Amino acid sequence: MALDFKMAADAVYFVPLGGCGVFGANMSLYGYQGQWIMVDCGMGFADDTMPGVDILLPAIDFAQKLGDDLLAIILTHGHEDHIGAIGHHWPKLRKPIYATKFTAELVRQKGVEHHWDNQVRLHEVSMQAHLDIGPFGIDFIRMAHSIPESNALAIEARGLGMFLHTGDWKIDPEPMEGDMTDGEALQRLGDRGVIAMMCDSTNAMVPGHSPSEKTVREGLRELLGEFDKGIVLTCFASNVTRYRSIYEAAAANGRQMCIVGKSMLKIDDAARKTGYLKGIPPFLTRDTVGSIPTSKLVYVCTGSQGETRAAMAKIANKEHPLVKMAPEDVAIFSSRDIPGNTPAIERMRNKLIAAGIHVITHHDAPVHASGHPYRDELKQIYRWVRPHIAIPVHGEAMQMEKNAVLAKECGIEKTLVPVNGNVIRISRDKAEMVGAVTSGMLAIEGNRVVAIDHEAILTRKRIMFNGSAVVTVVMDGHGALLADPKVTALGLLDENSELDIKYLQDAVREIKNVIRNMSKEQRGDDAVVSEAVRVAARRFFNERFDRKPQTRVHLVRI
Repeated sequence: MALDFKMAADAVYFVPLGGCGVFGANMSLYGYQGQWIMVDCGMGFADDTMPGVDILLPAIDFAQKLGDDLLAIILTHGHEDHIGAIGHHWPKLRKPIYATKFTAELVRQKGVEHHWDNQVRLHEVSMQAHLDIGPFGIDFIRMAHSIPESNALAIEARGLGMFLHTGDWKIDPEPMEGDMTDGEALQRLGDRGVIAMMCDSTNAMVPGHSPSEKTVREGLRELLGEFDKGIVLTCFASNVTRYRSIYEAAAANGRQMCIVGKSMLKIDDAARKTGYLKGIPPFLTRDTVGSIPTSKLVYVCTGSQGETRAAMAKIANKEHPLVKMAPEDVAIFSSRDIPGNTPAIERMRNKLIAAGIHVITHHDAPVHASGHPYRDELKQIYRWVRPHIAIPVHGEAMQMEKNAVLAKECGIEKTLVPVNGNVIRISRDKAEMVGAVTSGMLAIEGNRVVAIDHEAILTRKRIMFNGSAVVTVVMDGHGALLADPKVTALGLLDENSELDIKYLQDAVREIKNVIRNMSKEQRGDDAVVSEAVRVAARRFFNERFDRKPQTRVHLVRI
């Protein structure tokens, strides 16, 4: 393809399409000698500013335009913010996918769900695999995280040098499920020499060292022993490591574990198919829990981020068909709040508290351990790898900036903080922004994918803040009113309130006056009448309520 920038032969081009400046939707492209690879294809979460939208996807216009020059998609691990866009974007890209066995199983599930499972060239690779793809040599390096088989990618641009894409990671000496971070491999890589490292920034503002998953298991074991009431725990569905911690803590207190939520069932199935959760019997489910008393159960649910359709929200709203909570029961949030989700999470917690339920978070007890490195761990990887250039990724601007400052404190003199869409040219001695490509977020809207500024989404947003007014006007062919206009004001007035009925009557009176003051010629023109009525209705609600509702006019001619 003809790029908007000319590629130098002695440089690698790094183009993040997601994950830089926002949490989630991680997607990065590496280009060298005219050929490209994609690292991860993740989704993000919408916040309260996008009513009716839960999932965001990175725009892939640039990746699509690469055509045959895009050689492959390589996945670092199976978290949704790294693979969640595969189901929607792979049919547009149709490139080979490389992933380790557990991540590959999750991709297969998405293929079945989206009906392309028999078409995709999914290459299952071993841990510590080596790949040769075009001008790139790629080595997988084991990293501890909150999901099995998390990997960093050592990407060699042959003839130029080595680059490290860390993926998600932490340093955990006792990860419970999955591997420890391979510090020796990272040190060997540093000894060879690394031109640039693209490093996870999620916890770059948090001092110290992240707690081990073993700490969570012990914290949960102690906490569960304090209660003899019903217990509901919510965590990230993909946190297989946490499943083992919860199971062992529950068993130590004479309780069984019941998983609730479709995504948890899928993750559990994938984990067991690929050899994880060994020694743990099948978890109870909605179909197998039977009549076991709640005092002998721990329900483990989806929805830790306040997702309206997930199990925890339904429980808080007293709408869940299986899980019913009573006063003095306990809700444990074994997760952190992803930025942007906090308002929805707090609303859900407040509903539980108002119902007399004890709510426990990681601020109250050691019930969560982050899967991302704190500052001491970041210092350690900079000591191991010693890159010539540090390029923070995976975070909002403030986390990435803090990561860059920390890198300099660790002796990495050259840093560059990107945003999505930047084209960054990296040679042996420098990294510089040389352009930009189309980027941004898309929204899953029903069964379709649309731009986040799609009119349906913008209209819902306007209605959310300003309400909606519909005015129905019935006229004859000469422009005479055959009945009083009908005004419906959603989100503005209560038609059962005497005061609001008076407001509606006032609105009808003003609309009638506007129509009567129009000339006969104007009343005969549908477009002119509709616009005059629309303006009159908006003006009325703006003057009375300081709102400019989304206003539609239905004009009927008889």
